[in-house]
Amino acid sequence: MYPTGALVVNVRPNTFPPSRHLTLCIKPLRDSSGANIYLEKTGELKLLVRDGDRGPGQVLCFGFEHGGLFVEAAPQQDISRRTTGFQYELTSRHAGSDLHALSAPCRPCSDAEVLLAVCTSDFVVRGSIQNVTHAPEQQESAIHLHVSRLYRQKSRVFRPAPEGGGWRGRVTTLLECGVRPGRGEFLFTGHMHFGEARLGCAPRFKDFQRTYRDAEERGLNPCEMGTE
Repeated sequence: MYPTGALVVNVRPNTFPPSRHLTLCIKPLRDSSGANIYLEKTGELKLLVRDGDRGPGQVLCFGFEHGGLFVEAAPQQDISRRTTGFQYELTSRHAGSDLHALSAPCRPCSDAEVLLAVCTSDFVVRGSIQNVTHAPEQQESAIHLHVSRLYRQKSRVFRPAPEGGGWRGRVTTLLECGVRPGRGEFLFTGHMHFGEARLGCAPRFKDFQRTYRDAEERGLNPCEMGTE
């Protein structure tokens, strides 16, 4: 609150020994103002968030080894109404589908990525797309799902449908992916990211069944799950 001067923020994982393969993501609070946020490494600064930027839902990610954060107050005549804040998350690069969602959200997953996503995702469900709504100002699309089978969820993204027979919930992805409602069942996987369910790999369920059984025959499945 009332930002003046500058400070360095060093983020550290709560595991030992810490993994070298981490991605740090920050999301400025909607009403954050009064300071610029930089990526700092060995004295060099790269501007991440400029004071006054109001991009809703803006998320910035970079390799954990790239440095720390440098927060510098911007000159203001009245600092009493200024509060600078952001959320942060540390994500393992070995998580598979979550990094897929961050780095290439519109690219179809390979068979190996799908199998890894089934084992490592925060949610894994079988279902269909009921509707898609777009939020151009946030550059996001919300995919409303009807789920026929719930394999895993770490947060209550999917809740029992009021009319019975399955679950309902929504996941988000980038607007640029151009997701539209379509027929058929899919296997939806993904991770929680700043409190939202972000879509990772989402193959057609029949394609996933074929991929899973092929890998099972060769003993290459990283984990087991029902495919019926």
